[in-house]
Amino acid sequence: MMYMGKRRNRVCGADVHNNLIVATIQCSDETTLREEFGTNRSELERFKAWVIANNCEQVAFEATGVYWFPVYDVLSPSIDTIVANPWMIKGLPKDKSDDHDSKSIASFCLNGQIKRSRIFSGDDRDLRTMTRARSGYVKTRTQFRNRIHKYLAMRGIKLRSGIRGIFGKSGRHVLNGLVEGEDVDAILDGIPSGRIRKKREIIKAAIAVGLDDTTKFLVKDALDVLDNLEKRIETMSRDILGRTLKKSKDLAIVMSVPGISFVSGSKILSEIGNYHDFSTPEQLAKWCGLVPGLNESAGKKKSCGITKQGSKHLRWILVEIAQVVARMKNNRLTRFFKRIKARKNHNVAIVALARKLICIIHHLLVNQELYDMGLEKAIKSKRKKNAQAQGSSSEDQLQDRVAAIVDAYYRINAKSVLDGGG
Repeated sequence: MMYMGKRRNRVCGADVHNNLIVATIQCSDETTLREEFGTNRSELERFKAWVIANNCEQVAFEATGVYWFPVYDVLSPSIDTIVANPWMIKGLPKDKSDDHDSKSIASFCLNGQIKRSRIFSGDDRDLRTMTRARSGYVKTRTQFRNRIHKYLAMRGIKLRSGIRGIFGKSGRHVLNGLVEGEDVDAILDGIPSGRIRKKREIIKAAIAVGLDDTTKFLVKDALDVLDNLEKRIETMSRDILGRTLKKSKDLAIVMSVPGISFVSGSKILSEIGNYHDFSTPEQLAKWCGLVPGLNESAGKKKSCGITKQGSKHLRWILVEIAQVVARMKNNRLTRFFKRIKARKNHNVAIVALARKLICIIHHLLVNQELYDMGLEKAIKSKRKKNAQAQGSSSEDQLQDRVAAIVDAYYRINAKSVLDGGG
């Protein structure tokens, strides 16, 4: 069903590109004006002045990549600005041109046929950009780790047979020793973990062949990139933590849900933005694209897969969390997953669990409630272990800072939550 809003008398439709904006003003008497603008600040100001001078009631354009951000930031304080999902305003197939696209958008806007997309506030948009950038670094880190696995496999080195996580402290010690051409026995003697040193013979057999000069260079180069990425990820994580201090209460609530850590919790908050935009949990689940589609023809209705029309980033992290929760010990969410899996299959059950998780998160955030007060004990226990650990890593310190935020919230709100006040 097409969206129908209030009809306007004079509007502007714009086709926004990286370096060009093609704008068309359309009136109810079918008269039109067309103009082209650049995308630097002075051109955007000229565009705004042109729209205002022609008494436009609204300006509408598609959410094209990130190109629309500066256009919206310049126009929205002075004129009603609509950012539309491109999928929602696709017209009939015609010859495509910038002029036709701007006219089509103006026509839809004039007739009130464009439904507004959600626009994040400046702080929420910045937080979302930072969390997505961090995810990009993590993805790149995974690619370089896989590249090192490939280089080792090319030499017949099966290091994982003795060390499961070869990028941990002991694994990096062995990799660094191989790159520097150290003696195998010297490498094995210097392994910091006593548990790993017990596998001496297995590791020795795995690395006995050593690395040739080419592989040494490639592995060393990849390790240097990994070290740089780790520093960037750490720096970005601390920046995200600083930005989430304003939302520490919401972060504590989201992290109270099983399977959600600081990283996934901050991603969820950044991707949702203002959760009050959704009046019901089902609306948020639909925005995530986690609700099943429906096809109907000749009176016959058929359910199909999830729509996948919402935030792919939020949908991905929810599915990842659902995979973690599904492997947990017996709890309400795990039992829900097993019931669905018994009737359907694993993938359907995971998606259903992801949908349930986002509905729970919405309910908890709106009502400012915690999922499980038992998490307080787990967080305090983790903080105590981190304090007792010698030479704790920067990641442990980061997690400890997050735990401190969450723990503080629990102490402040424990009584009101137990009383039902949230």
